[in-house]
Amino acid sequence: MYRSKIAGIGKNVPEKIITNFDLEKMMDTSNEWIIERTGIHERRFVTQPCGCAELALPACEQAIADAGIEKTDIELIIVATTTPEHQFPGTSSFLQAQLDLKGVPTLDIRVQCSGFVYGLSIADQFIKTGQYQYILLVGAEIQSVGLDLTTEGRDIAVLFGDGAGAAIISRSDNDSEILSTHLFGDGKHAMDLSIDAPIGYECPRISKEMIDEGRQFPQMNGRQVFKHAITRFPEAVREALKANNWSIEDVDMVVPHQANMRITEAIAKRLGLPLEKVFSNIHKYGNTTAASIPLALADACEEKKIQRGDKVVLAAFGSGFTWASAAIIW
Repeated sequence: MYRSKIAGIGKNVPEKIITNFDLEKMMDTSNEWIIERTGIHERRFVTQPCGCAELALPACEQAIADAGIEKTDIELIIVATTTPEHQFPGTSSFLQAQLDLKGVPTLDIRVQCSGFVYGLSIADQFIKTGQYQYILLVGAEIQSVGLDLTTEGRDIAVLFGDGAGAAIISRSDNDSEILSTHLFGDGKHAMDLSIDAPIGYECPRISKEMIDEGRQFPQMNGRQVFKHAITRFPEAVREALKANNWSIEDVDMVVPHQANMRITEAIAKRLGLPLEKVFSNIHKYGNTTAASIPLALADACEEKKIQRGDKVVLAAFGSGFTWASAAIIW
């Protein structure tokens, strides 16, 4: 079997910055309230009709350049997103067209906040079995156009932002390696973080009544999500440590899904890690769902918080409920 690695990383976020003070003008909230409960100071929103593929394209180009390959080397495109351009086809089809990679297979995965780590696991298997040598893995989200930006929707609206991150997963011929990935789920809690409509098993799938009731906006049982997140995140990290015979002291950096700063702080405490070893950029971008881990990896590399040879653990938890982790030699 071959070994796999993250060979290149890239990111792209919209230029428009929405601060907490901007949200104060839209809903009954405050900068202090948002920071205290989430750690978020600002997030990015798209400013024109823009799909996830369009937003992801510059991130893909950066990742390709960072890996030192040509785009024609890519043999598979995997896109993790909660916010596709259309119900079908998937965002990966539109991204393939924008990259002009005719004939390259495409795959969308829908496991929300865990999407990038799930996608990393899929790519890892394809590389290790020898089927492909270079895979483009993308996490991209445009949440802003689907939020209820009023007082009624504020509990969720203040959390989310738009962004895209991309990685090239390739065969490894050096010390860099994806050592293991670990995937989990519990569908009993599927509706604790969900969008109720359109409904796939009713006719019509969406109606004026559903829209009037606001069922097209995301809903969250915040207590349940928080309780499970601060449990499942550390469990997933420990699973990665156990699989590779690492102690927590061996880890140079944990990169979690950027859900909420309170969750990140709880993860660090439960794992016995100083906060400087749990990377966070949620203050800049908010929760970008499937894009948050590749965005965090790109920022961590730019800031020299992660360097080649470091032992890195990725961890995610989100809607489904799904959670996942990966152990990597960067």
